[in-house]
Amino acid sequence: MKNILKYTISLALAGCLMWFVFKDINMTEMFHQFANANYWWIIFSGFLGLVAHIARASRWKLLMEPLGYKPSTFRTTLAVLMGYFANYIIPRMGEVTRCGTLQKTDGIPMEKSFGTVVTERIFDLVMLLIILILNLSLEFTKLKDFFMEQFASKVTLIVAFLIVVILGGIAGIWLFKKYQAKLAEHPVLGKVVNLVNGLLDGLLSIGKMQQPGLFIFYSVLIWVMYYFSAYVLFFAIPETSHLGLLAGLTVLTMGSFGMAAPTQGGIGPFHFLVGNALVLYGLQQKDGIILATFIHGSQMIALLILGALSFLITLFLKSHTSPQES
Repeated sequence: MKNILKYTISLALAGCLMWFVFKDINMTEMFHQFANANYWWIIFSGFLGLVAHIARASRWKLLMEPLGYKPSTFRTTLAVLMGYFANYIIPRMGEVTRCGTLQKTDGIPMEKSFGTVVTERIFDLVMLLIILILNLSLEFTKLKDFFMEQFASKVTLIVAFLIVVILGGIAGIWLFKKYQAKLAEHPVLGKVVNLVNGLLDGLLSIGKMQQPGLFIFYSVLIWVMYYFSAYVLFFAIPETSHLGLLAGLTVLTMGSFGMAAPTQGGIGPFHFLVGNALVLYGLQQKDGIILATFIHGSQMIALLILGALSFLITLFLKSHTSPQES
């Protein structure tokens, strides 16, 4: 019931935002523009997106190696793609799905792989903050009023939430380390202790990596590919082909915030933020929303196809009983 309620609320939120975004859009005109788009750019964008996903899978693999697990890049890529597929069904389900997939194919305990995913997300947040600062530095005149309008009222709340989470996490880890011996004596709590220790092992694997430079390279590559996979789609539609590199940076920033919203695959928030931000670059609002729909839609279709194929492939993969053999 909890999952059904969460899914329903998320779907309702996405539906309301989509209605608000598209209520003044001529759908016939939009589909006409899509039909006349240059689909070679879409194919190229899909290839760049796939490179980003493979880079993410390779980076994830680096975090698991210090724990004694060496899954192949092919299998981690399948797990990552299935995770993206799951996010379009239930928000934030992707992280659990890809860890479960790797447990099935390579026998890697979910609590350990999930800990490495948390570490990944922390670094993604750092990269997003760097991109945000870069975007504001290069386009301050254009973006200052937009950011104030969209995010100013939420900054205090977001900062307070992050402080509470960080302090709560530190306090929780300290208390756990202090009392884990006593907790482990209990038959039920002992299992919880093993679970938490697995999560912490995965979370702290970053400090035991043998190739930190390669980890940073993959982190940068992921976001560079995200950027260009959206930017090249400007050229697929004649009305947006004049947009420059800085407009692409703004799309990456706003799109990342939209994808972080608690809806299926960022549906709704992505269109609203990207569509309205593109008005700052001389587009009419309807053209901005059409481009946002084109970018999100093409990427969503690619991920749904790749995710479904990944699911079918994993059905025929032979499971590795010993993770070190993979």
